[in-house]
Amino acid sequence: MSIKRSLLSIPSRLGVLAFLFLMVLGTQVFAAHPDVPDDESAISAGKALFNSNCRTCHKLDQRATGPALRGVTERRSLEWAGKFIKNSQALIASGDAQAVAIYEEWNKLAMPSHEFLSDDDVMNLLAYIEYGDKAEAQVAGGDGEGSGGGGGGSGVPSEYLTIILAVLVIVLLLILIVLGLIISVLTKYLNSQNLEEDDKEFVNQKFDLGKILKSDAFVIIVTALVIALVAKTAIDGLYSVGIQQGYAPKQPIAFSHALHAGQYEIECQYCHTGVEIGKSANIPSANICMNCHTHIQNVGGKDGISPEIQKIYDAYDNNRPIEWVRVHNLPDLSYFNHAQHVAVGGIECQTCHGPIEEMEVVYQHSSLTMGWCIDCHRQTDIKSNGNAYYDKLVQLHSESKGSLKVKDIGGLECAKCHY
Repeated sequence: MSIKRSLLSIPSRLGVLAFLFLMVLGTQVFAAHPDVPDDESAISAGKALFNSNCRTCHKLDQRATGPALRGVTERRSLEWAGKFIKNSQALIASGDAQAVAIYEEWNKLAMPSHEFLSDDDVMNLLAYIEYGDKAEAQVAGGDGEGSGGGGGGSGVPSEYLTIILAVLVIVLLLILIVLGLIISVLTKYLNSQNLEEDDKEFVNQKFDLGKILKSDAFVIIVTALVIALVAKTAIDGLYSVGIQQGYAPKQPIAFSHALHAGQYEIECQYCHTGVEIGKSANIPSANICMNCHTHIQNVGGKDGISPEIQKIYDAYDNNRPIEWVRVHNLPDLSYFNHAQHVAVGGIECQTCHGPIEEMEVVYQHSSLTMGWCIDCHRQTDIKSNGNAYYDKLVQLHSESKGSLKVKDIGGLECAKCHY
């Protein structure tokens, strides 16, 4: 029995060593700036700001549309981080070397300005970035840059991930080879000793793959895995019913938001005139297009009339509406008011529609499910400062602790959206 325990303990010990080795390789430690607050109230307030303004493009520990954020205050000064968060485009225009390098690395995608954030808001946001949700953190494959930043970080660059994984695979194979050699040497040694028949049979037992494949345990495990996979696929399919995330229909005119809202910085409200005064944002008519395209007949200084702009002229001359294809569709049972969110709540268009100023072809960025909306109502702070709409509500909740959120003013009531 002692021989059996010795042989069986070898793989477990090597397995523990391999596990510890992988844990050491996979650990990243960031040292936040000492002036960044780490108390729960600051982290909670920062999380609300992050969910409202940053979550669309950023994650704390992974690359997304933008870089991973955790550790930014170790790599950048607090003053620089604050300037970049509030108005990265101004910092880039000033010629700041770090900001320009970030802008170039991320394919010249500039982060929207957040000048409405106070200095305290910025510190709370950095508190959440550095200390928030660490239990959910995963080893980042990106450069671990801060808000809107990239390049020069202390995290593991993504281009090295493949090399690291290959090295780990080689190390594990070497461990298996060494383990096999150890077992071979021990087997020869034990065969040279005077062993009992039971011990000899155990030492010289052969690996029988066919017997394993035919065993009841193997069949049960495979069957359970197949059933679990089928069940997960079915459940995922049910949850995706009615969700059109990523939907990008072909439009009658190849309108580029990246050109109009991005390069030329035309405000969304100029074309979508109802966004601040009504339930719907309104799809622009040919008349609105003609305000500019009466004079702009082509792009990039080209001669003649662009075929796409000619379609606007045709619609205008024939008094015929442009048949735009609706991208964002809510079910009839749901009520959504743009004015309440944009004019009263101060919500940016990008919060729901994503980086619209970067889209050549508009697509549905968010899932727009009930759970997605409820999560936003639970996390979003009411912007009550200087907003007379909320004066009475702020007075009624004056004794409440913490920030006032949408959920606190009826944002989770069924009748608010299902009337």
